[in-house]
Parts: sequence; C-alpha cells; structure tokens
Amino acid sequence: MKSALISVYDKEGIVEFASSLKKLGWKIISTGGTKKLLSKSGIDVLEVEDITKFPEILDGRVKTLNPYIHGGLLFKRENKEHIETIEEMGIQSIDMVVNNLYPFEETIKNADSGHEDIIENIDIGGPSMIRAAAKNYKDVTVIVDPKDYSLVLEELNNNDDTNLSTRRYLARKVFNYTSYYDTLISNYFNELEKVKFPENITLCYKSRKSLRYGENPHQNAAFYEEIKETNGTLSKSKQIHGKELSFNNINDSNGALKILKEFDEPTIVGVKHANPSGIGSGEKIEDAYVKAYECDTKSIFGGIIASNREINKEIAEKINQIFIEVVLAPSFSNEALDILTKKKNIRLIEIKDIMKKDYNEFDIKKVLGGILIQEKDNKLLLDDIQIVSKRKPNEEELEDLLFAFKSAKHINSNGVVIAKNKATIGIGLGEVNRVWAVENAIDRSQNKVSESVIASDGFFPFRDSIELLAKAGVKAIIQPGGSIRDEEVIEEVDKNNMVMVFTGIRHFKH
Repeated sequence: MKSALISVYDKEGIVEFASSLKKLGWKIISTGGTKKLLSKSGIDVLEVEDITKFPEILDGRVKTLNPYIHGGLLFKRENKEHIETIEEMGIQSIDMVVNNLYPFEETIKNADSGHEDIIENIDIGGPSMIRAAAKNYKDVTVIVDPKDYSLVLEELNNNDDTNLSTRRYLARKVFNYTSYYDTLISNYFNELEKVKFPENITLCYKSRKSLRYGENPHQNAAFYEEIKETNGTLSKSKQIHGKELSFNNINDSNGALKILKEFDEPTIVGVKHANPSGIGSGEKIEDAYVKAYECDTKSIFGGIIASNREINKEIAEKINQIFIEVVLAPSFSNEALDILTKKKNIRLIEIKDIMKKDYNEFDIKKVLGGILIQEKDNKLLLDDIQIVSKRKPNEEELEDLLFAFKSAKHINSNGVVIAKNKATIGIGLGEVNRVWAVENAIDRSQNKVSESVIASDGFFPFRDSIELLAKAGVKAIIQPGGSIRDEEVIEEVDKNNMVMVFTGIRHFKH
C-alpha cells in the first residue's frame, strides 16, 4: 500500500483529493487541522506521530522533522542498501507529499500583523518536507498547488502511479515555491534591519500574465507583479475595453503613469515609445488634454494617453478623432465609455488609485552578466531652488519652470523640455549632445517658443545652448547647475535679460 502525507494550509479541494486517493488504495498520513478536516469528512487518516512515534512539540513547531518522515521520503527505491536500512529501522515508505506552507506572504501584507505573528508564520517543517520529496522526485510525487490535483489523479487512475515527467514538473514547482517563500522572508529581514543592498539579493515577483510577445514579435515575454504595495499601478489596473495589453503597451503606459504621478492638478500625459509626446496641466482636465495634444499632434498617433482625472464625454470625443492605443484614467464616465468602446483597437484601463505615489521599490536595469539596482528617483525639492540670474522670475514664470522641470525628469537624457502656460510645447530628448536636444526642442516648438521657459535634466556645459535659446525667445531656464563653466553660462543669461534657476538636483534617465 502506497502512502501519502497530507498537511496543507490552503485546504481547497483537499477533501475530494484525499477521498480519491483512499479509493485508489492509498494510506493517508496527516497532521493538525488537515487531519481533523479529513477525519470529520469520513476519511481514515493516520496521525504523523503514529509514524514518528514522537508527539508534536513546541506548539507544533516540531512535528514532521523526523527521520521516520524524511527517511521515508528520501530513500532511493532502486538502491539495495537504502532499502535494507529503512527495513532495518522500521521506516515506512512515503510516496507522495501534499503540502502548502504557512501564509507568510499574507501575514506580512496584513497591516495588523506584529513581528511575532510574522515569525510564527515562517514554515520550517513544510519546506523541509517538500524539498526532500522534490529532491527524490524519481520516486516521490509532491504537490504544492491544488491546481495539480486533477492531473495527479488522472495519472493514478490510468497507471497506478504518476509519470516521471509529471513528478519532475511538480518538483520544479516546489523549488520555485520555496525559493519565492524564502525570498519573502529574506526581504522581510532586510527591511527590518534597514538593509537596502544586502550581500546577496533575490527579488520577488508573481506572474501576472503571459504576453503575446516582447518589444518585437520574435521575443517572448511575460508580465510579473511585485508583492509589495501595487495599488495605483498597472498591476492593479482593470481593463474595461480592448485587446490584451502588449509588452510595449505596458512599458509605454508605465512611462505615462510615472510622469502623471509628478502632478497633483488636473493633468494629461501623452506618451509614445516610453517618452512623452506632450504634457499639460490646467484648472480643468479638458484644458490639460488640449495642451498635451497640441504639443505634438502627429507623434501622439498610436500612443498612450494618461489622465489623473475622469475621462468625460468632451475628452472622449477628442480622443475618438485620432488613433490611440491605450487610455489610462481613474475612471470613465458612461458617456465616455459609449463613445470610446465603439473602437475595437483602443484599450481602456481603469486605475483607481492613479495618484498614489509612495512606492518602496528599486529601479532595476539588466546588464550583461549582472543587474544594476538603485533607489527610485523620487527627489525633487523644488522649494529649495537658487535664482542665479540678475533678473528674478515672476510667479507665472516660476510655475512654468517647475512644471517643465518635473516633465524633464522623465525624458531620456540628454534632454530638455520647453514649456509655456503649464504645457510642453517642445521636447528634445535622448541626445548625446545637449545642444542638439535644445535645437530639437526649439524646432518642435515652432512659432510658440517665444516667451517660453526651458528645463534641462543636466547642467548646460557651455554657453552655446543659452545663445540658441535667447535667439529663439525663451525667457527663463531651470537646470541643476554644477558645471565648471556655470559663470560663463550665467553671464550669457544676464546678457540676454533671461532668468536662470539652479535646482542642485540632476535627473539623468538612461
């Protein structure tokens, strides 16, 4: 008679599974709450201590950590010496383990959980048992996911045992599961000790969904979700219309979200290939839309629109006039949905907490042979600026400068943003030479550049950019400062009666 040791926290489907095993002639061994449930359901169950000849001790901290359990799991069925040893010691063979672990993840996510609650939900016996069974997958079946019950029963009904390929598949799931579980614990202790960059790092993500392809059709891809607070992100969004989001849709939408979260007043962000095509803020969201759209009426075609206010009928009618891939918003009015859902190719994404900003997460970049990890660029501190020009900015200029600098934080370096009336009118991004970025921004601003302001993500190394900006009619500049030629740059600013503000903060984005 084959034996199955069943001890699960998640009891979904376990009664039906154990009952089916019993009908197939299996002996059931169990512990604690699982044994009570199975016995109450009329299933004959052996206690673990009937096998170990040792009671549970230390409030259940020790129950399956025993040679009679691990010997029964780990002995090699084809090894003569192993067989002789377990027979000599009276160890019973255990041919299947069904186990899932204490809910450590749910416990750390619960705001009411104290440190002692969290510690007591670190499973010890369970991981040891399922790792032992997975190590010996050639002879032992191990199940940690209730979704696999039907697969195992189907094979047992047909073959009296599971297939080797199935046991290896189940073993793979075990080591993924325990690795994830241990990473949660490791990260908890790193946070407890305030260690941002530990000696060894493991990262925790859960599969959200598979994607049709990556950046290009020949690249496979998937979307994984962090286990930390993810409200206000695409991980917790609700798609209410359109095809599934693609890799590029998600990447571009995330870029739009990051920009949007810089602004509190009604704001619209247009994004194409993860860079803004236009950003606009206003007293009303309708005004913000017009500003964002008019920055670049061509590049927004096939792009992303993100709004930090509800999409209403008026905005929906404007969006409906062009081809947009994705619209992100905290909500959509019924009239807006009636208009936008008539288009099959538009995706409408609802993100309830779209203005949430406080995320404790890292920025991660993959490089050949490793990864780079840094804190998120959350710093702005624009209330601590230094006015270095002779002319001081008026209130309107200062508002536009701060708006432009927030916008410049999210474009690829070297980058500059020209703005007027809290609207981007020209964006120069991703250039190896800052002068080229300035030239592009001026060119894209066309006849609107006069009396505008400009923000730069890094300092101006030479006066040549200032000469170009003065000639174009830009009246105020905001930049980090810090160049060895700052004095020359400021001299050129004063020569043209312009404003220059230093922030002391650089915002490179590579």
